[in-house]
Amino acid sequence: MGMGTIHHIELNVSNLKKSVAFWGWFLEDLGYQAFQTWDEGRSWKRDETYIVFVQTKEKFLSEGYHRGHTGLNHLAFQASSKEQVDSLTKKLQEKGIEILYKKRHPFAGGEQHYAVFFEDSDRIKVELVAPFT
Repeated sequence: MGMGTIHHIELNVSNLKKSVAFWGWFLEDLGYQAFQTWDEGRSWKRDETYIVFVQTKEKFLSEGYHRGHTGLNHLAFQASSKEQVDSLTKKLQEKGIEILYKKRHPFAGGEQHYAVFFEDSDRIKVELVAPFT
């Protein structure tokens, strides 16, 4: 693993069961594999990077999450191609997951930025972006 690369990302989630259902298929579609499982969490790993989802403690649940507050705005994943972005877009639609910025999709990030944007069950914004061509 190279210096400065992401080792892991850990996200607190309001409902672990919903988050596992949402993130599991998406991460596996990107080549991640189930890594760790315990009562309060789950993780998926690809190469040396892993992503962890942990159940938020009850005393912190009432505050909720909003990407406009200080902290995480969104997670962006690299796609292998525009076709992978299109394939994921179709899967999201089949699952009833709303595509963000529909009027500008797939160029919501700009004319040279081919991507799909959507949210998880906690409204954390997720992006899958194709390589620049």
